[in-house]
Amino acid sequence: MSDVPEISLTDPQVLHDPFTAYSPARERSPVAKLVAPGLAMWAVLRHEEARKMLSDPRFALSPNSYQRMDIPDHCRPYMRTMQEAEGAEHLRLRRLVSPAFTPRKAAALRPGMERLVNELLDGFAGESQVDLITAFARPLPMDVICALVGIPEADRPRWREYGATVAAGDGAGLAKAVPGIVEDSLAAIAHRKLEPAEDVVSQLLQIQADDGDRLSETELVALVWQLVLGGQVPGNLIANSVETLFAHPAQLAELREDPALMPGAVEELMRWCSPQLLTIPRFTTEHVRIGDVLIPEGEPVTVAIPAVNRDPRTFPDPEVFDIRRAAGPAWHLAFAHGPHFCLGASLARAQTEVALTALLRRFPDLALTDGLRRIPDPGTWRLDALPASLRAPVAG
Repeated sequence: MSDVPEISLTDPQVLHDPFTAYSPARERSPVAKLVAPGLAMWAVLRHEEARKMLSDPRFALSPNSYQRMDIPDHCRPYMRTMQEAEGAEHLRLRRLVSPAFTPRKAAALRPGMERLVNELLDGFAGESQVDLITAFARPLPMDVICALVGIPEADRPRWREYGATVAAGDGAGLAKAVPGIVEDSLAAIAHRKLEPAEDVVSQLLQIQADDGDRLSETELVALVWQLVLGGQVPGNLIANSVETLFAHPAQLAELREDPALMPGAVEELMRWCSPQLLTIPRFTTEHVRIGDVLIPEGEPVTVAIPAVNRDPRTFPDPEVFDIRRAAGPAWHLAFAHGPHFCLGASLARAQTEVALTALLRRFPDLALTDGLRRIPDPGTWRLDALPASLRAPVAG
């Protein structure tokens, strides 16, 4: 067996710049051992090996893949999302849910996203200074989820609080919020049964497989819960993207000059500053070899997304940020890969494109100011403060 590098998740370099911190280990071995107090797991560092692992049934999700919250027993059935299902169960759920999350459906939702984005931008258009996290990137995903789920306007401030709790990584606070999320989700589903609309819940209530199968009410609530959790990714990506673009002024100028570059720019931003740093751990169901490394049965294995997304074996000049980068046959793994490829990827892409396009158009003099603050987290690359100067906005 080759010499397996060991990486501490508490290492300041890993916390402050994971995109370069993993590089030396990746060039030594396709796999490293990640360690932290009370934690040890394997991490795949190279792109090709990561794609294979994420599609290999010998690496399986298990109850130990997830942290459990202290919540009332009656809420627990609603917390088991499609993300936790495997095999035939996962295939059934994915088949029923996927029609509501296609690229075409995401495109149809863009006008609604544009309206929500512009409402948020209108809210601070008269200001000279703003924190783009609290005023824009953090509330937007939950506003979009409320629109997708059909949450009444009067209830949306409460859902924004749910989203802020998730974004803050407040496990205890989220556990306290779970009963409310379940109750509000059940209410939204009951409302849409009586008054169908164009939202995702209405679509899912109408979807029925050829054999008559359809989602149960519990499965629908679990999907809403999954949207609440996964829906924070676009907010973190939008904030990371603004920081990245302003750190690359020539690229930002190109994007301002030609907004048609935005779809490709978002793909490059997902490669460059993906919020998700580690995939959900899977456990080996037998001894598995990755390169020269033999991983024993029953061991947790993750993918280090910053490492694989800058793997020079897949991406030419991976340390260069290039919004015109051509998509290759194997692209970034910001949304993972395989059977559990992110269900909401098309929505996240559309939301990020709409948000960045409107922000740059509405505020041509936007500039970042002192006070940027990042949360040190080995699992998520996220900002807690992104102060900006707006100066003169243009009309919405």
